[in-house]
Amino acid sequence: MRTGTIERNTTETAIHVAVDLDGTGHYAVETGIGFLDHMVEQFSRHSLIDVTMKVAGDLHVDQHHTTEDSAIALGQALAQALGDKGGIARYGTAYSPMDETLARVALDISGRPFLVWKAGFTQEKLGEWDTELIEHWFHSVAQAAGITLHCELLYGQNNHHICEALYKGFARAMRQAVEIDPRKGGAVPSTKGQLGG
Repeated sequence: MRTGTIERNTTETAIHVAVDLDGTGHYAVETGIGFLDHMVEQFSRHSLIDVTMKVAGDLHVDQHHTTEDSAIALGQALAQALGDKGGIARYGTAYSPMDETLARVALDISGRPFLVWKAGFTQEKLGEWDTELIEHWFHSVAQAAGITLHCELLYGQNNHHICEALYKGFARAMRQAVEIDPRKGGAVPSTKGQLGG
């Protein structure tokens, strides 16, 4: 079973995250931020990675800690579930259209975290979620999971569509990258014999 479970407790947040890379896209997400819940649910459904996420955060301060820490915990759970990454496809790419919007996401489960972000928003909030935190969410997931992640908005106007296209693109790219390639015979997909480090 390629599963990961993270309990992350600080003075700012208390978080439980569990993932199953070989799931069906089942999710149970409660972060206290409605739009963030919606995006993590989209990630789960379209990646087919089961995600359980329960967060109690200091939302009376602001949304930063809840957003950042839940992304870190998700990334850590994904890294745990991937183990030594033996047999995985490693790379994933997705074009994600949503009405007038088109996003492109490409990633490498490389063990070398990096985010290239070429997207933006024209309003400060989606629901109650601060849009400036969306890039930070992707950065935190990439860092914690050890993913080289490129997210690009090719075009689009509606801020909801832009955000959702990016999350769905990330999900579809992850679905490709975590798949086991039977031709690899369980080998780590690197000439170095390991990924990262």
